[in-house]
Amino acid sequence: MAVVGSGGAGKTTFARALSRRTGLPVVHLDRHYWKPGWVATPRDEWRDVLSEKLEGDQWIADGNYAGTFDIRFSRADTIIVLALPRWRCISRAIRRSLTNHGRSVQADGCPERIDVTFLWWLWRYPKDSRPLLDEALRVHGQAAAVVELNSSRDVSRFLEGLRS
Repeated sequence: MAVVGSGGAGKTTFARALSRRTGLPVVHLDRHYWKPGWVATPRDEWRDVLSEKLEGDQWIADGNYAGTFDIRFSRADTIIVLALPRWRCISRAIRRSLTNHGRSVQADGCPERIDVTFLWWLWRYPKDSRPLLDEALRVHGQAAAVVELNSSRDVSRFLEGLRS
């Protein structure tokens, strides 16, 4: 399973809840992409790391990283798109940064902080990044079931539905 969507949409929280209900292990992409000090993994190395992490048949990949949609989407049988409203994503991202300021939550050696560039990316996500996601779903996700969840209520209902 691949879980994608804007920053602040709740991908990590959702992936953990999904893991508890399905027993599938979660591969948190941020943990493997970011090196201490928020240093990005070089593109070719990142693709190799991700390919290795997703070698098995059962996993939940949590994260965006458009440059690797092809790897995840071609291997996933289910792709879950968290498409929550922009205001909710931005408010959650700010809350996460303030609540965890200075602590490494997303990746080791990468302390939370208010990042204006990241907030701008969140604001621009619907126009700049969502079309890339939609194209990747069209090209690489044809064999997968695609589920789009547009609200916190949709997320809750989806997870509750897994219990039955």
